[in-house]
This record gives sequence, structure tokens and C-alpha cells, in this order.
Amino acid sequence: MFTGIIEGVGSIRAIESVGGDAHLTVDVGTLEFDNVRLGESIAVNGCCLTVTAFDHNSFECDASNETLRLTTLGSLGANQLVNLERALLPTQRLGGHLVSGHVDGVGSVRSIGEDARAQIWTFDAPEELRKYIAKKGSICINGVSLTVNETDETGFTVALIPHTVAHTSFASTKAGDPVNLEIDQVARYVERLLEFRN
Repeated sequence: MFTGIIEGVGSIRAIESVGGDAHLTVDVGTLEFDNVRLGESIAVNGCCLTVTAFDHNSFECDASNETLRLTTLGSLGANQLVNLERALLPTQRLGGHLVSGHVDGVGSVRSIGEDARAQIWTFDAPEELRKYIAKKGSICINGVSLTVNETDETGFTVALIPHTVAHTSFASTKAGDPVNLEIDQVARYVERLLEFRN
């Protein structure tokens, strides 16, 4: 589990096609990387990936075809910045919201506007995910826990404070860029329960 509070910004060193799926090497950048362990989970732009090898400055992980299909990982290029978060420990504060690292689909940045010192970001979301996105609900975008300000026919808006922009890959994200979306977990379970009830 994760919180959606980004711990560091790293970059893609390499993505290789191996045996039909992908093998990634990620530079840890500003992520605190002490006591990393083989097999631990790290969220890369919101995607929960397993550490298969590491050194002091980077780690390696694999991405299945399902992960590549539902996320932006397969389209990332060398040196592209990525948000990083290590898995939540039971002793840590839950600063954002509970995030699984299981991306539901890919959206895109529609526009970026100024609002005093903050920025208003508008995103388009796939049709199949829009019903789960609610005003003042939580959403995870590229691994960042955010609150939905408004929804419309094709997507939603969020407000980003200067700290969030400066300490995440949003600083290098622009209109038209694809983003990973993870909906609030509660919506998934409510829908599933209603399916059985009906």
C-alpha cells in the first residue's frame, strides 16, 4: 500500500523489451533509498513495481503486459522524470489516501491554468473511469494523491499547490501528456457489492 505522498522524483534510465514484456531501470534521484530490500514495492508514477535488483543509485523492476496496457510505463523514454514512493509502513502517517499502486487506466492533461499561487489542472479520463470520479473525492494521478475539485462530461479538475508542483514530476508535465489514474478504492468495492446485491 501507498499514500500518494511522493517521496522523491527519479528518472528512467532504461526500458528494455525482455521476453515479450518490459524490464525497467530507474534512477532514484531524490528518493531516500536507505535500507532498500530485494522484493520490496516501489510505486513508479503510481504503478506498484517489485525491486528485482538495486545499487546505491538505481533499482530494476519488471512490468507485465497487463501493466504496460493499463499504464504509461511502456511509453516512457530515457531520462523522463517519474514520481517515486516506497511502500507504506504500519508506523507511518497516512498523509494522502490509501493507494494500491494498481493503475486503472490512462488519462491526459487537458489544460493547466493559474489560480493565485496554485495551478488548476484539468484532466480527461477514460469513459469507463468517469463514473468513479466524484467532486471532493480522492484520485491518484501519476502516484500523487489529489482531491477532485470539479467533474465534467469528459474529466475533472484538481488544484496543485506550489509545493506539489515543485516536488513531483508535474514540474515537467504539460498539456497533452498522458497520466496514470487510480480511482479511490472505495468506489471499486461499492460497485462490486452492488453487482452481487442486484
